[in-house]
Amino acid sequence: MTVISLNTTRIDEKRIKRSAAQACDGIAPNFPLDKLIAVNPFWKLISNSQQDVSAKAHALAGITAVMPASHWLDLYKEGEISDSAIAHSLVQYEVNQDSKSFLPTLSDSNVKVQLPLITEHFDGFRSASEMTWREECLFQISQFCAAYFQHESPLVHIEGNSPADTLYKSWLNGLKHDAGINVLMNTRGLKKIFETLPTTVDALLLEASESLELDSSKAQDYFYALLMSINGWSSFIAYRMWLKDENELQGLLAIRLAWELIVYRYYNKHHSEEANQVKTRWSYLLNHLSAKIEQFKREERNLWVMMYAYEYEQQQRMQAKLVSCSPAQQMQADVQAVFCIDVRSEVIRRVLELQSPTVKTMGFAGFFGMPIAYAPANTDAQRPQLPGLLAPQLSVSEKGTEPYRAEFIQQRSTWHKWSKSPLGSFSMVESAGWWYAFKLLKNSWLPSMKENPVNSLSHEAEWEISNEHGPISLDDKVALAAGALKMMGMSKFSPTVLLVGHGSKSRNNLHAAGLDCGACGGQSGEVNVRVLAQLLNDEKVRDVLQSMGYKIAGNTRFIPALHNTTTDDVECFDNSVPEKVKNWLLKAKHQAQKERAKHYSTNLQFESDKKRDQRFQQRASDWSQVQPEWGLAGNSSFIIGPRQRTRGVDLEGKTFLHDYTWQTDLDSSVLETLMTAPMIVTNWINAQYNASVTDNEKLGSGNKVLHNAVGNNIGVFEGNSGDLRIGLSKQSLHNGTRWVHQPQRLSVYIVAPNHKILEIVNKHTMLQELINNDWLYLFSWEKKAVIERLYKGKWYKSHGLSM
Repeated sequence: MTVISLNTTRIDEKRIKRSAAQACDGIAPNFPLDKLIAVNPFWKLISNSQQDVSAKAHALAGITAVMPASHWLDLYKEGEISDSAIAHSLVQYEVNQDSKSFLPTLSDSNVKVQLPLITEHFDGFRSASEMTWREECLFQISQFCAAYFQHESPLVHIEGNSPADTLYKSWLNGLKHDAGINVLMNTRGLKKIFETLPTTVDALLLEASESLELDSSKAQDYFYALLMSINGWSSFIAYRMWLKDENELQGLLAIRLAWELIVYRYYNKHHSEEANQVKTRWSYLLNHLSAKIEQFKREERNLWVMMYAYEYEQQQRMQAKLVSCSPAQQMQADVQAVFCIDVRSEVIRRVLELQSPTVKTMGFAGFFGMPIAYAPANTDAQRPQLPGLLAPQLSVSEKGTEPYRAEFIQQRSTWHKWSKSPLGSFSMVESAGWWYAFKLLKNSWLPSMKENPVNSLSHEAEWEISNEHGPISLDDKVALAAGALKMMGMSKFSPTVLLVGHGSKSRNNLHAAGLDCGACGGQSGEVNVRVLAQLLNDEKVRDVLQSMGYKIAGNTRFIPALHNTTTDDVECFDNSVPEKVKNWLLKAKHQAQKERAKHYSTNLQFESDKKRDQRFQQRASDWSQVQPEWGLAGNSSFIIGPRQRTRGVDLEGKTFLHDYTWQTDLDSSVLETLMTAPMIVTNWINAQYNASVTDNEKLGSGNKVLHNAVGNNIGVFEGNSGDLRIGLSKQSLHNGTRWVHQPQRLSVYIVAPNHKILEIVNKHTMLQELINNDWLYLFSWEKKAVIERLYKGKWYKSHGLSM
């Protein structure tokens, strides 16, 4: 007998599950506040061209990934974009127009994007006085996640077969006991609909897809749109997956999809006509999504033409500087100073070199090659001190410290945690009374520096380095030290070698870690430089290094130091610093402050050194200051090559600088590491700054004044609810008049032969995607007067010539 199936649904169970996994895989991680490092928010989508990703994000999430026409027209009027740059860009984009006929076609679009979300379509039936389904959905999920992901969660966790199931089941349990949603939404019967929801992620995905008659071929885009509608929490869970490699994010997708099903079932039962209208419109929108994405791509093309023209103009100006400069003569170095590659180091390095031709500065990744986690002695705490791309292999602790130090910090931490908790803050004010009012007045009128409690434990000279078996051996110490020297390219050593990490100082700043060293996992680099200096000053380690070809003289002293990027102070953690070096550092600080003063006040740069320094110190200790420093705003390029090529060139604090000499890197292993680690980190930083400007509402964190911490370090709300906010606040990017950071894709310049660079690119799909899909620019600068661009496997002359 032949059985004829009456099921005509288009649901493909395997494809639905695969689509859910693929949608989740498209979400980039967002790191918590205490480990805050920059991430490219489109990192998981770099296999597609940036223009395609921009159009898709616009259609699915309403995200704007490129600045509007008015922005580029303003830059054109200011002379930041030339007619020749526009003409060059028009050729690249195959637009058959000249700049004069092209510019009048530019105009801003104010058309609201209609997203493929059922909840948003039903909002059309809500009155102006009622809370929208979008708002309620976001509020309910966000409040649940904030409670669920706290270290000491107040919620009951209902265990499932996977982290995703546990998340979904716990949410469903709370939802079924929530009697307030009906009242809040002025509805009836929602609780009965809650009871009908499936109890597992897989079952929910399938039941919702069947009930909504979701075309399986459209599922991935629809699921991605759902995740991006609550992008903050999606990104936080993606960070948790980054650590554990477990697809917990499917649990959040199921929760968000459940709300689509809830609202549809409610209207289908009580307002069937509206339900049919919405379902028809939603299905039509999904079915024509590809055409909509292509439409946005066409509409955005002119904006990308202008962005490319701006980037090309800035590249040509910088390249003219690079090929025409006559670097100041470098004499035998009395002091070598190794700084982080951070753009904020460029200014202090340049002015320090002006103090004497015997000063040599170098650039190196700020974690100084130390694959460590800091574990403060007498505590259970541990924090990574290396880039987010890497996992720590060793732990370091202070030697010979007293337990009472850690106990005191623990008490302070407990008090601080209690005072900032939702309930504790009220009881604290009641208990502390006028005493706390005095503290508020003191902070306002007599501000003082405050540092991270864990950082205050790290000011020690002796360190224990351990692996899982205990303290490491001499051979391990030598390997660690030699690896750092190799990556730094150091073979000759001055009597004084400064190892300068960096950190930032600010008060009342939830994003403070974002101003610290990203290469150290959003921490101060003090621990890393102290540990490396100890290794390189160890006589036993030096003896073995000598046999390896590292000729370190007996009078050479490696001195750990820290560059405060807020004030430009350089603090040395060693008493053997020569007086002339101290004087050079002091003068360099004053010159760096004078150069940076123009970004804060037109008058500040004309003040005396003493008064200007006081103003900078005040910014760092002022708890009401929303702009203690500009961080990495303005970052636009990364140069990998010998410092001699750029010594004396004013790169305006916009360039990452990493020393590299290809002639000594015979197997190109160092270059490969630089292109697959620091180059990726700089792309993440650049992309985050760009995205936070182009769409601060969805990819930035809004108004810093309104920020409230979520679960201590999970992230921030803008106000008391809404989505978890990611990216940078507007105050970190805008001075009240204009953007301090102008979005432009990173330009990477490598001083090495073309064939060596190309060989490495051909080995790594990730690099090919970044370069060929327009996420960054890659240039070679082997010959001083020639700069060439690599694009889609071919080299093109760049400076002074069209591609």
